[in-house]
Amino acid sequence: MPKVTQTSSRKADHIRINLEEDVRSGLSTGLEHYHFIHQALPELNLEDINLSSEVFERNLSAPILISSMTGGTDEAGEINRTLAEAAQETGIAMGLGSQRAAVENPELSSTFQVRQYAPDILLLANLGAVQLNYGYGVEECQQAVDMIEADALILHLNALQEAVQPEGDTRFAGLLSKIESVCRALPVPVIVKEVGWGFSEEAARQLEAAGVSAIDVAGAGGTSWTQVEMHRAKNQYQAKLAAAFLDWGIPTVVAINNIHTAAPRLKIFASGGLRDGIDIAKCIALGASLGGMASPFLKAAKNSLAETIDTIGLIQRQMQVAMFACGAKDIYHLKKSLLIKS
Repeated sequence: MPKVTQTSSRKADHIRINLEEDVRSGLSTGLEHYHFIHQALPELNLEDINLSSEVFERNLSAPILISSMTGGTDEAGEINRTLAEAAQETGIAMGLGSQRAAVENPELSSTFQVRQYAPDILLLANLGAVQLNYGYGVEECQQAVDMIEADALILHLNALQEAVQPEGDTRFAGLLSKIESVCRALPVPVIVKEVGWGFSEEAARQLEAAGVSAIDVAGAGGTSWTQVEMHRAKNQYQAKLAAAFLDWGIPTVVAINNIHTAAPRLKIFASGGLRDGIDIAKCIALGASLGGMASPFLKAAKNSLAETIDTIGLIQRQMQVAMFACGAKDIYHLKKSLLIKS
């Protein structure tokens, strides 16, 4: 059995807490304020609505991303295999959780290696960007990509989460230039992702200039990782520190608009509190290329492959019906659909 590292032990805590505790942000995504214009006469057939799209030269049956969640433990390995099989069956994209645990201990690599179960999907590797300030470089980034035969690399930013962890890595100074070096050297696209607090216009401009290919907004309104860390806390000081940030962050809609305005060249992956296919459709209409979810898929994957496939199928159908009812026959026309802001 692989040696349990501090990192893999933390990942086990994260799975348990996300499944058992209320870790929702105190903010909303903002999506509830946007509504499609209903078309009573769509002049379309429901069965002809086409959800297919292409991202990083991979064909998708729908612009849906299983957002990065986990890895590094036996339980996480089982979840990742289930998610990968479901993604392959339904033709959607998948991101892996942070692979730092497997870089530290290669015996844990198998908990991330899902390409054999999903040969055709858009698959995204993942490392914490801050590790570039703790000895990681292009070599470790390439290792993460090679480990899972990924199509692109996510570098995730989680400054607030690290700040409320007793064991957190909080040296974020000078990180932008190191992200730029990775973008220049790596042969696959680099995506920069928040973990639940969104992006400002300033950050979007900086990352576009650094050469990233996409930003996953991971805005406020979904899981709050300060609340997760509150449940991990070993003492009242740490718990109160984390709890104070319940309503921190940039809501998902605002973050999408920030990137759209400040860094129009970048692909936008929308995540952070999305709960159904209508939410994803709204995000696509707002300018995103993919809509990502984590919690609904994690809960389904813990139960069975069949439930995971059914969950994805329902989200796809919700998108299809939403597009039918607003008169958008495909993703191109969905991007041009008008949303009313209330």
